[in-house]
Amino acid sequence: MAFDSTQYILMTSLQLMSALFIFVVGLVALWALYAYIVDSTQKSQAIRRNYPVIGRFRYLFERLGEFFRQYFFAMDREELPFNRAQRSWVYRAAKAVDNTVAFGSTRNLNVPGQVMFVNCPFPTLGEDAVPSVPITIGPTSRIPYTTAALFHISGMSYGAISKPAAQALSAGAAQAGCWLNTGEGGLSPHHLEGGADLVFQIGTAKYGVRDADGSLSEERLRAVASHAKVRMFEIKLSQGAKPGKGGILPGAKVTPEIATIRGIPPGVDSISPNRHPDVGNTEQLLDLISRVRGVTGKPVGFKVVLGAYGWLDELLTAVHARGPESAPDFITIDGADGGTGAAPMSLIDDMGLPLRVSLPLLVDKLTEYGLRERIKVVASGKLVTPADVAWALCTGADFVTSARGFMFALGCIQALQCNKNTCPTGITTHNPKFQKGLHPPTKAERIAAYARSIELEVGVIAHACGVRSPRQLRRFHAHVVQPNGLTIALNELYPELPLRPIALSSSRDRPMAAGERAHLDA
Repeated sequence: MAFDSTQYILMTSLQLMSALFIFVVGLVALWALYAYIVDSTQKSQAIRRNYPVIGRFRYLFERLGEFFRQYFFAMDREELPFNRAQRSWVYRAAKAVDNTVAFGSTRNLNVPGQVMFVNCPFPTLGEDAVPSVPITIGPTSRIPYTTAALFHISGMSYGAISKPAAQALSAGAAQAGCWLNTGEGGLSPHHLEGGADLVFQIGTAKYGVRDADGSLSEERLRAVASHAKVRMFEIKLSQGAKPGKGGILPGAKVTPEIATIRGIPPGVDSISPNRHPDVGNTEQLLDLISRVRGVTGKPVGFKVVLGAYGWLDELLTAVHARGPESAPDFITIDGADGGTGAAPMSLIDDMGLPLRVSLPLLVDKLTEYGLRERIKVVASGKLVTPADVAWALCTGADFVTSARGFMFALGCIQALQCNKNTCPTGITTHNPKFQKGLHPPTKAERIAAYARSIELEVGVIAHACGVRSPRQLRRFHAHVVQPNGLTIALNELYPELPLRPIALSSSRDRPMAAGERAHLDA
């Protein structure tokens, strides 16, 4: 009887499996018939019309191609915007695991543009190393800001990133002792709860500090400044990935909470103006800086992507005409290498100067006009490894900020889904299904570990160059590979400009020399 029961169960199982198989095959056949009818009659895609059903695989493979390249086909140093070697370094640094490698470099050291640091025959001993010297930003403000940290978190709006991501960034920044830039989406409770020092970014739509008509509200500005952890204000003129274009937040990501924080309707695309409506020239920019600093009492700077060279001369000449106290307390220089959650491809690929052009240009102009000590320089744009940060310090930056580096520390896998509310790691989505995988306390530790690893290894580079602290790095400590395979020192590539006579004057009525006018006109 037992044998008969077993045989009966086996036969029944086989019959059920057969029925299920037939059912699935039937469904596939029905889908194929439906797809054939639809494909052969639709008029939008020639491939599907000419090759019904089969043509659909072309679009499927195109969609999956970026993921297969990332994991199976791309070499360690090939992929863009960040290759596997860069991402892997950040992942290991964030997890505080061994980040050494063996045998030899996989980097091609002969590519033109590569930066090579030059070691000292007598490097700095560990016991002779000293911490980074604290730098004060906004010494003429009522409440200046002083920090020794080199590496900070760049602007990522709450809305562009998720609630758990903002919570993790805030807590991690507090642990590491670096600042967190709020991005242009306003100040959220999630920025504040971690206890980090914050830089409040005022975007072109003035989210979080705007009236109903989009104008700057001094009342709301004071409310933001009343938070002790809001240390500075950054006026966003332009962003590396989309200079000349305002922020874009799809309506699907404008939740009721985000709408309240920004002061806009929920569920509607949040598109910022491509510039501040009230800032159409240099004088109006300086007026806005003075107004924000007067209302808040805290340091105020601006973020910009350099384009026209002559504008820096115009800006710095105007500062001298008004007096050095009118100067921005810092300038965040973003390069065309910068990232974003959503932007037209024409701007991401083809607009703005790369940071390797614009950063030395800005530093040299500040030196030329005698304002280098007054205006601090923050470098931003695809700086995610110790070598990137060390290069920026050699070139003259006071601080370095990164967004995508910290996104990798959060667990970003470069899925390129930032603009679709479908980020698989929960960083740039408001879908709870994806957000549940991002655990803020764990990720906060990784944010802090990544920031500390950067500071530690930039110190390693500095000590190998023979200086005691990273901020002692200078241009002669780095060379750049030239097309002929030889290298040239940064100080030869970017020679220091002589001090202009204008730097010695602060009179508004001083007549402009003919050579200066010609330079501005050019």
